[in-house]
Amino acid sequence: MSAQYLQVAIPVPMRQLFTYKVPENFSGTINIGERVIVPFGNRQVIGIVLELQDHCDVPVNKLKSILSQVNDNYHFDAPLLTFLRRCADYYHHPLGDVFQQALPVLLRQIKQPDVAPTMLWHAVEEPDSEAIAKLEKRASKQLALYQLINSHQGLSWPELRTLSFTKTQLNALVDKNLICEQPAPVTQFLWREQALQSGNRLNLSVEQAIIVTAIKQTQHQFSCHLIEGVTGSGKTEVYLQAMEDVLANNKQVLVLVPEIGLTPQTLSRFEQRFTVPIYLHHSGLNDKERLDTWLNAQRGSAAIIIGTRSAIFTPLHKLGLIIVDEEHDGSFKQQDSFRYNGRDIAILRARQLNIPIVLGSATPSFESLQNALSGKYHYHQLLKRAGKSTKAKIEIVDMVNQPTEFGLSSNIKLAMKQTLARGEQVLLFLNRRGYAPAINCKECHWIADCQRCDKPYTLHQGQQLLICHHCGSQKRIPHQCPSCGSPRIVPVGQGTEQLEHRITELFSDYSVVRIDRDSTRRKGELAKLLQEVTENKHQLLIGTQMLAKGHHFPNVTLVVMLDVDGALFSYDFRAAEHMAQLLVQVAGRAGRESKPGKVMVQSHYPDHPLLQDLVHNGYNHFAKQGLIERQQALLPPFTFQALFRADANYPSYPEKFIRQLCQVRYDGCELAGPIPAAMEKKAGKYRYHLIVQAKSRKALHLGIHAILQQIAVSELLGKVRWSVDIDPIDLSW
Repeated sequence: MSAQYLQVAIPVPMRQLFTYKVPENFSGTINIGERVIVPFGNRQVIGIVLELQDHCDVPVNKLKSILSQVNDNYHFDAPLLTFLRRCADYYHHPLGDVFQQALPVLLRQIKQPDVAPTMLWHAVEEPDSEAIAKLEKRASKQLALYQLINSHQGLSWPELRTLSFTKTQLNALVDKNLICEQPAPVTQFLWREQALQSGNRLNLSVEQAIIVTAIKQTQHQFSCHLIEGVTGSGKTEVYLQAMEDVLANNKQVLVLVPEIGLTPQTLSRFEQRFTVPIYLHHSGLNDKERLDTWLNAQRGSAAIIIGTRSAIFTPLHKLGLIIVDEEHDGSFKQQDSFRYNGRDIAILRARQLNIPIVLGSATPSFESLQNALSGKYHYHQLLKRAGKSTKAKIEIVDMVNQPTEFGLSSNIKLAMKQTLARGEQVLLFLNRRGYAPAINCKECHWIADCQRCDKPYTLHQGQQLLICHHCGSQKRIPHQCPSCGSPRIVPVGQGTEQLEHRITELFSDYSVVRIDRDSTRRKGELAKLLQEVTENKHQLLIGTQMLAKGHHFPNVTLVVMLDVDGALFSYDFRAAEHMAQLLVQVAGRAGRESKPGKVMVQSHYPDHPLLQDLVHNGYNHFAKQGLIERQQALLPPFTFQALFRADANYPSYPEKFIRQLCQVRYDGCELAGPIPAAMEKKAGKYRYHLIVQAKSRKALHLGIHAILQQIAVSELLGKVRWSVDIDPIDLSW
C-alpha cells in the first residue's frame, strides 16, 4: 500500500485539522467520515477522518501514525460531513469539537460500547384471564401498562418510562406472565397502510387544510413554512397530516422540541396516529438509550425522531421532513461551547437535503416573522382555536396602592376562589424558583451575597440552603447576621417555593402542586406531575416557564401572572419580545377546551405601551411594531451580530484583551466594547464583551475572521478565556 496521509479532526479547542500517516503494515481501507484512534500529546483520542492525501508538506519523520481504525459501521456519511463542516464554518467553532458533539458519548470513547439489540415489550399471545381480572380490581397502573403494551406491540422501555410507567410495574407484569421481552428486528423502516391510525385523524379546518396542502406540494424541494397559530389552534394536527405522505414514501421525519418536558406528550400524540418506530433523543436519556436512537436512525429503522436541539445531528439518511415546534424558544440556542441555534441549523440541513421544514409557534421570533413577511418563508396563520375553545381574555391588574396578601391582589384571590368553586383549575405563574431571591438582616441591612458572583444567594427553605443560581455554590442558612450578630434575618421577595407554601395556607381545601426545576429533578417526575394535573388530581398549579411551553391542561381556566414588570425596563433589546412571548404562551394554557379562559396579569405599570399593545392588539401587531423599531434602530434581524466574550481572574485582563481587538478597523463592521457583562463577575471570573455588528452576513464573517487573526497573536491569549457567539440571543451570559 502506498504511503497515505490523513487529515483528522480532533476534539480539542484548536481551529485546524491534524495530519497523521497510515502505518506501512496497514492492510485495510480507510474512508472519509470514519473514526480512528490517534495519539495526541500523551493520550489517545478518537478522531474523524476528513481528507485522504497521497503527499504531505510536513516531513514524514515528524508525523505520528494512527493507532487503529474503529472497526464498526458507525461513521459519518457525506451529507452529514458537509453539514457539520458548514456549521463549524458559520459559528467559527473548532471542527473537531463540532464532530465530537455530533457523536453519542459512547462512540467518543476508546473503549467501544457493547451494542446489544434493542429489547421491545410484547403482550403474550394467551394471557391468564384471572391475572388480568386481579389487575382490574387491585392494580390500575399495571392494567394501564398492560393495555398499552397489548395495543402497541413492541414498545421499548425508554418509551414506557417517558409515559410515567416504572420498572416495578413492568416487572410485576412479567411475574404474572402477561408480557415478554423480545429483541427488535434490525430492518429498514417500511411503511404499511395499517401504520396510519386513521380513527384518530381529526377533520381539518379550512385554515389547517390549506397549510397541509402547501407543505405537501413542496415535499420534494426545499421550502421553509412558518405557521403562526394561536395557542390551541391545532398546529400539531397540521404536523401529523403533513407527515403522512413523507412516511408513506418510506422517508424519515425529525421533530425538534425545545424542552424535555414536551417529548412525552408529543410522543403520545404521534403514537396514537402512527404505528411506526419512534425514537427519542434528549438529555433525560442515558448514554445507552441515546446511542440506541442514533444507531436506529443511521440504520434506517427509525421512522420518526423526537428530540431537543442536539437531535439535529442525528444521522438520518432518508430524512424527508423537519418540524421545529415552538421555534421561538430560547432553548434551541446552545449557550456554551459550540453555541449553535438548533432552529437555524435545522433550516440549513433542510436546504442542503432539499426537503421542506416547518416552523411552528403562537409567538414567532422576530427573525422568523421578518423572513416570512419578506417572502423568504411560506407564511401561514391559524387565527382560530380548534374545536369549541375560545381565546382567553387578558386583564391587567393595577397593583399600585393595592393591598396584597402573599403577593396576590384581592380581586385575583376572589377570581381564584370562584374558579376553584366551579371545579376548575388555576395556574399561578412566577418565573422565580426557590423560596426567596435573597435574605437580609433587619438591623444592619446585610445581604447574603455570593462572593464569587456579587449576586444574592437564593433561599431554598426546603433544603435549608442558600444557593447561587449563577455559579451553583451553596451554603447553610446563617442563624445570626455575620455583620452585626442580629438574629433578625428575613427573606426578601417571593419565589415559587414560598408561593406554594402560602397558597396551601390560603386554599387549604385544595391540592397544590409546584412544577419547576427543583420539584422535577428526579427522572420521570415532570411527566408524572403533568399527568396528575391532566387527571385533575391538583387544582392549583404553581410554576415557572416550564409550564409555558405547549402543555395541554384541559381544565385550567384561570391563569395568574405575578411578575412581568422586569422585562419592561431591561437593557436587552430582545427583552420586550421575550416578555410578550412568555405572556402569550402562559396565557395559552387557559381555556383550551370548551370552558372559557381568563388571564390576569399583575403589574405596577398597567399603562405601559408595550403591555397595552400586546393585550389590546395581540402578538402579531406587537411583533410588527417591534420590527419597525428594530429597523429604525438598525438592530437584528435587519443587521447581524456576533458577541465576543472574555473572562479572567483579574478584571484588567479581559478588558485589555477586548480593547486590543477594538484597535483594528474592520470593513463594514461596527464594534461596541469593551463592555462589562451585565453580571460582571460570575463564578469568580471577571467578564467583558465585544459586540460586532454589520449590515450583511458576509461583512460580519469577514470581520470575525480578522478578529480571530488578532486573537491568535495576542500576548494575553494564555491569561484569558474567550469565545465567539454568532447571532447571540442573550447578551447577559
